[in-house]
Amino acid sequence: MAELHLKSWRFRAEREADWRRLETLLAKAEAGGAAKLKREELLEMPLLYRQALSSLSVARSISLDQSLVAYLESLCTRAYFIVYGARTRLPERIARFFIHDWPAAVRALWRETLVSFVLSAAAALVAFVLVQRDADWFHSFVEPGLASGRDPTATTASLRETLYHQGTAGEGLSFFATFLFTHNAQIALFAFALGFLLCLPTAALLVLNGGMFGAFLALFVSRNLGFEAGGWLMIHGATELYAIVLAGAAGFSIGWAVCFPGERSRVDAAAEAGRRAATAMAGVVVMLFVAGLLEGFGRQLIQVDLARYAIAGTTLAAWLAYFYWPRRTAAP
Repeated sequence: MAELHLKSWRFRAEREADWRRLETLLAKAEAGGAAKLKREELLEMPLLYRQALSSLSVARSISLDQSLVAYLESLCTRAYFIVYGARTRLPERIARFFIHDWPAAVRALWRETLVSFVLSAAAALVAFVLVQRDADWFHSFVEPGLASGRDPTATTASLRETLYHQGTAGEGLSFFATFLFTHNAQIALFAFALGFLLCLPTAALLVLNGGMFGAFLALFVSRNLGFEAGGWLMIHGATELYAIVLAGAAGFSIGWAVCFPGERSRVDAAAEAGRRAATAMAGVVVMLFVAGLLEGFGRQLIQVDLARYAIAGTTLAAWLAYFYWPRRTAAP
C-alpha cells in the first residue's frame, strides 16, 4: 500500500502543474466562453487536454488510487466539451438546423420518402374506389369516433355545413391546442418510432392513414362535394400529410438499416440512420405545428374554395422548394 501511495504521489508531482494549468484555462472558458481565451491559450488547451488524457490512460493501466483517476476523468470530460464541444450559440445552432441540417436530412431520405408517398397514395386510391362502389366500405377505413358524424348516413346538407362552418377565435384555439393529440399527429409519431420493427408497422400506419383520407374524399365526392372537400382537407393537409410521409420515411430509414446493415453492425447502422431520421423528425414536429395553425384558424376563417386551394398549393410548393432547392453544403 505504501509503495502504491508513493507511486501515485510521484505520478501526480511530475504532471500536476499541467493539470492545474488546464483547470485554470477551463475555468476561464466556462465562465466567459472560449472568446475569453487568448490566442496562445486556445492553442495551448488541446495540448494540455491530450496530456491529461495520456495521464488518465497511464493512471488506469497501473491502477493508481481511485481519487486520482476520478479527478482526471472529471478534468478530461470538462476539457472535451470545451475543445470539441459546440462552438456556436443557441440562436446560431437553431438557424443552422433550419437552413442546413433539416433540409439535408430530408434530402438524404428521398428514396424512403418516395416509398412512403407511394404507399399512402395507393392506399388512398384503393379506399376511394371501394367506397365509391359500396358505401359500407367507409366503416372499414374510418372509425366512428374519427368520422364525427361525417359518414354515409349523414345528409348532404350536414356534410356541406362541416366544410363551411365558421367558428370563433376560441374554437380555433381549442382546435390548435388539441391538434398534437389527434389521429394524424399520432400516426406521424408512431410511424417514426416503430420503424425499427423491420418497417412493417410504419408501412401499416401509412396505409391506414392513406385509406382513411381516400374514404373521406370518396364520401364527399359521392355527394358532389369533392371539389369543396378537397380544399377543406388540403388547406392544412398539404402540410400535415407531407409531415406524415416524412415521418414514415424516417421510420423506413431506421428499419432498412436494421434489415440491411451492410458491412456495419446492426447497432451501428441503426444508430447512424437514427441520427439522420431524428433530425428529419424534429422538423416534422414543426410541420405539425404549422398544420395545426392552418387547421385551427385558416380553415375556419377562409371560406372560399379557390383561396383554400391557393394556400394548399403555396404551402406545398414552399415545402418542396425549402427541402429540395439546390444550396451550398454547410461547413462542418
